Amino acid sequence: MGERSLAGRKALVTGGARGIGASIAAALSAAGASVMIGDILEDAGRQTAAGLGEHGKAGFVRLDVADDAQWQAAVAATVAELGGFDLLVNNAGIEITSLIVDVEAADLRRMCEVNIVGVALGMKHAFRAMRPGGAAGQGGSVVNIASVAATIAFPAIAGYSGTKSAVDRMTRVAAMEAGKLGYGVRVNCLYPGLIPTEMGMKLANDIVANGLAADVGAAVAGVVEQTPLGRLAEVGDVADAVVFLSSPQARFITGAGLPVDGGMGM
Repeated sequence: MGERSLAGRKALVTGGARGIGASIAAALSAAGASVMIGDILEDAGRQTAAGLGEHGKAGFVRLDVADDAQWQAAVAATVAELGGFDLLVNNAGIEITSLIVDVEAADLRRMCEVNIVGVALGMKHAFRAMRPGGAAGQGGSVVNIASVAATIAFPAIAGYSGTKSAVDRMTRVAAMEAGKLGYGVRVNCLYPGLIPTEMGMKLANDIVANGLAADVGAAVAGVVEQTPLGRLAEVGDVADAVVFLSSPQARFITGAGLPVDGGMGM
């Protein structure tokens, strides 16, 4: 796949200020796409966007993915500033660790708001903009970031696993709708394995706090032991997979879930 395989594409990446999202934004930019970062972290988001300028056009828009009106504004800003919109990466997400016996309703609702409602609203506004007659109107691609948690039974993340399983199901329904209605939009998702970002290491610490591992090292080692390729995932592994699913090389792939988990979920 050529380094500029996404030349001319216009992307919006949610949760793109740091971590996996920032890596995805950088990979899309390096592949030739113009990139808008949508995030609630304004300073970090603007700084990340500024770092993409060496490859091409980039920008930042404040976006709380659970807010319908902010989605509408973010898509409009993407179309106006980048000159179009044909690639959405629904990356924003949160994880709140809890054993089922300790689960809090407020935590479940918050994860549902961000991880489920946020993804659904993103697809809604992407479809409206990308379909024929929309503000961009050239079709495109949506990549939703699910998780290996949607495919395995891992303790203390029941709520998170449920929300990421919902992302998987919504991806497939959305792909069917987009195809049947002639939108010209492909919709796929990824299942990343555990990545040692701030969010990933918080989970490792929470596993220890819940009495499921002796220490963080043991928690991480337990994940590696379940992974045939023998290591944790890296942000670049996920970013490269997003570029592939967004590229012409994936032109006949839709409604699919691609594991990026080293075999953990097989």
